[in-house]
Amino acid sequence: MHGLINKAIQSFFCVTYGDARWKRVTRIAELGFTDFEPMLTYDDDQYERLVSAISREAGRPREDLFEDLGTFLVSHPDFEALRRLLRFSGQTYVDFLYSLDDLADRVRLAVSDLVLPQLELREHTPGLFSLLCQPGLPGFGSVLVGLLRAMADDYGALVMLDHRGRRDGCEVISVALVESAFAEGRRFDLGAGLG
Repeated sequence: MHGLINKAIQSFFCVTYGDARWKRVTRIAELGFTDFEPMLTYDDDQYERLVSAISREAGRPREDLFEDLGTFLVSHPDFEALRRLLRFSGQTYVDFLYSLDDLADRVRLAVSDLVLPQLELREHTPGLFSLLCQPGLPGFGSVLVGLLRAMADDYGALVMLDHRGRRDGCEVISVALVESAFAEGRRFDLGAGLG
């Protein structure tokens, strides 16, 4: 498992539950260390033990924690760069949804050894979509639900999201766009931070 993923989980857990509980999680998971290095690769077994320990410590199902992680990655100030990268995808939430087909390739341009599952957006009727997530990263579909919800807020869109489970090996997320301009979205300036 790529260290960036593990480091994101560490950041989310520490901010949400505190450093003391994180240290307890790393002991329960028998990692032998408390901090992940973002550019290293870790055994998948370590990831599995970590996620199990986090779920037990938080007293919450993995899927709920992964969804909260997705929201955290877009909304927490420490991850503003990710939010900005996602907002470059277009002017509207629908533009953003269509850009998800290229997300794995765009991530690989930034971090060549970080492999995310391929995504495929299908539009069934105007405003009703399915997002198919190929296998390859346990929990990624649930992370996407949180990320999609947070990005809807960012764009000011009102959406209904539902993780539908697996179909033909893919995780399926339904996205119903109720209103594209439901609220004022977060400010986004293309050139912000440049100077």
